[in-house]
Amino acid sequence: MMAMETELVVIGGGPGGYAAAFLAADLGMKVVLIEQDRQLGGTCLLRGCIPSKALLHVAKVLAEAQHLADWGVRFAKPNIDLGAIRQQKEKIISTLSGGLRQIASRRKVELIQARAGFLDPHTLYLEPVSEVKPPADRLRFEHCIIATGSRPVIPKALQLESDRLWDSTVALELPEIPEKLLVVGGGYIGLEMGTIYAALGSQVTVVEMTDGLLPGVDRDLVRPLHKRLETLFQAIHLRTQVSALADKNGHLEATFESADGQKQIQCFDRVLVAVGRRPNSENLGLEKTQVQMSQQGFIQVDSQRRTTEPSIYAIGDVAGQPMLAHKATREAKVAVQAIAGRPVDFQPRAIPAVVFTDPEIAWVGLTETEAKAQNRSVETAVFPWGASGRALSMGRTEGLTKWIIDPQTERVLGCGIVGPGAGDLIGEAALAVELACHLEDLAETIHPHPTLCETLSAAAEVFYGTATDLYKPKKRPS
Repeated sequence: MMAMETELVVIGGGPGGYAAAFLAADLGMKVVLIEQDRQLGGTCLLRGCIPSKALLHVAKVLAEAQHLADWGVRFAKPNIDLGAIRQQKEKIISTLSGGLRQIASRRKVELIQARAGFLDPHTLYLEPVSEVKPPADRLRFEHCIIATGSRPVIPKALQLESDRLWDSTVALELPEIPEKLLVVGGGYIGLEMGTIYAALGSQVTVVEMTDGLLPGVDRDLVRPLHKRLETLFQAIHLRTQVSALADKNGHLEATFESADGQKQIQCFDRVLVAVGRRPNSENLGLEKTQVQMSQQGFIQVDSQRRTTEPSIYAIGDVAGQPMLAHKATREAKVAVQAIAGRPVDFQPRAIPAVVFTDPEIAWVGLTETEAKAQNRSVETAVFPWGASGRALSMGRTEGLTKWIIDPQTERVLGCGIVGPGAGDLIGEAALAVELACHLEDLAETIHPHPTLCETLSAAAEVFYGTATDLYKPKKRPS
């Protein structure tokens, strides 16, 4: 059998995989990057972050056009050309993926389209996944980074042989705009996809089994979004689960079961299941190595992203929560630097998260919900956007900016923001949390006016009772 050799092989061409391959090449390593898809980019670029945000941009513009009616500006009902939307989405994906391929070529990273699996801790087998065969059957390596990502999961009770049942991958292909769409799951994927389809004209119903949307996120951040979604969606059912699905008479019958045991059947044209993702750790031949996995299928790694097999590292979704592209990218750089012998660890204080709905929700560091669960004493400082000139000028005063503070040291522990552009604002907060800034540093930092970013310093001023645009004296100890 034909064989080839390399210093480092990366399995998976997503945000973690290509970041690892590119940095390793920059450090002078001979690198092979293996990806099953024809295009580079992984789930984030091809079937997740980028296409969903492109479609959410369409939804946002449609919503803003409607919002202008409050200013006396009215537009005719939009004509939705679904084919043109698909084409523009694919153009964005193609542009970014093609750019990655060019960058790989310039860095002399060898790209192989194949399916890879371990024969031993230093050997992979390569199987063709297209008409283009890999250059060899086997690949010998000194080091390997597994970056195989994750995939949507559909519970067994809802698995059905029907093209009317979608996961997030299918939904992002925009096969059609169903008249009635059921979204199972009130997490960020379900709400983002529901927002897209509602803007395009679907009557969207969301079912969430817990007592609130976005479980685990602070309730004061979720509240403005929930209120807005109640006007955008046909219905939101909390403390409810879909216990059964049946394909009948050209539609899907969904059995709703509430927390008190009551059942009802509703009919939908399509059903999107968005209840979570599963790591792609199966069928990699890991049993032929010493790599260990958790019960959930995550590959266990240390602070340098090294597995229990010294030659093998793992990063991104396959290496554990949170399943976020920017977390994978940072892990990639840690793993490569560790392979290069540099003293480095993956121990971030701050990994920001964003829900790209309208309004957006973003948070970083410790949340109030987590502090309560840990029985940890914290203080909060909240600046409502109703006191923001910029928010008022936009007609979007439902937002707020909140700091989580250590009451003893006044160090910043976390931040939460809800409102338009929250995802773009959270970066400053991430830096503050990562550097363990004193809240006074934020209060005294001069922000431009009028902007939404100045709500970060205004919230800090609320803590000291000195906020210019909000009279809220600091509470005195009793």
